[in-house]
Amino acid sequence: MQIKEFNIRMPRYRKRWQSFMEKNGITGFAPSDVGAVEKTYVWFADDGDIAASGSIAGNVLKYVAVCSKYKNGGSLFNEVVSHLVSEEASRGRFHLFVFTKPKYVTSFGYVGFKPLGQTDQAALLETGTPGIQDFLQQLPKFDSGITGAIVMNANPFTKGHRALVERASQECDHVYLFVVQAERSLFTFQERFALVKAGVKDLTNVVVVPGGEYMVSSATFPAYFLKSDQDIGQYQAKLDAAIFLKSIAAPLNITRRYLGEEPNSKTTASYNQMLQAVLPPKVTVEIMPRKTFNGEVISATKVRQAITEGRQELIEQFLPVSTAEFVKAHFTELKNRISTEGK
Repeated sequence: MQIKEFNIRMPRYRKRWQSFMEKNGITGFAPSDVGAVEKTYVWFADDGDIAASGSIAGNVLKYVAVCSKYKNGGSLFNEVVSHLVSEEASRGRFHLFVFTKPKYVTSFGYVGFKPLGQTDQAALLETGTPGIQDFLQQLPKFDSGITGAIVMNANPFTKGHRALVERASQECDHVYLFVVQAERSLFTFQERFALVKAGVKDLTNVVVVPGGEYMVSSATFPAYFLKSDQDIGQYQAKLDAAIFLKSIAAPLNITRRYLGEEPNSKTTASYNQMLQAVLPPKVTVEIMPRKTFNGEVISATKVRQAITEGRQELIEQFLPVSTAEFVKAHFTELKNRISTEGK
């Protein structure tokens, strides 16, 4: 059996590869999923037919499929995964994830992957270091009292965010405030993290910590193994909730999760509803009405829009002093970032 690198960006290769995937139950080829693929490898049988394939995208293994007639014993599957892991290692990546269907969790377990969260549709597994245990060991532990959690992007940290943290601080003995670490925002992670810390420094029972690779934005969840008619947003939210429940809340004794109400975004409102459906009874979900100023809902989106439009007065109204000072000091730079993103 031969292993070859396959350039799925070339139409004739893409067509053959996609046909193989579809025959083996993988039917999703959204641009966001396929476009993220860096390398694809194909295993050819002696008769020239494709026997298996696997791809890598960052530190995620994707599009892993083995033809049914080669599945007995799982040796080819093991070979595919081992090859992908080796390719990742050659790129300096030793902490890897795979999203897959629940029925394949055991197979990935045999090659060293451990589940982080699972729903009836999907599972997220990881292997290598630093893993979830390394992440948890860096955090303080609270063995008594009520422990709550907030997960926020804070792009940037507003008075609305501050109000949510204040409520959690008042109702809990300890609060973990996880700042999403993915770099897909106007404000960098380091800027967002510093502004959140500055904005809550007087709340002594609140611990601000990086979200690591486990507070996953739903945008990063691939959906290529789902049926095309499924609600991808709901699947992503459900898996995110399952990961939080199993791998974060349970080991950290978190029993409350605080969310801001979302009147202006159907996507976020749907996400909140899914958390309400999945987290209880182990984790109570507390949803707080959004803070307003002169009847207008305070939001980070409006702050970014105000930066674009040069509306300094709204920035003062919507932001705590620490964030407002940062924005004013870096106003031109932030405006240029927005302009660059739009090109």
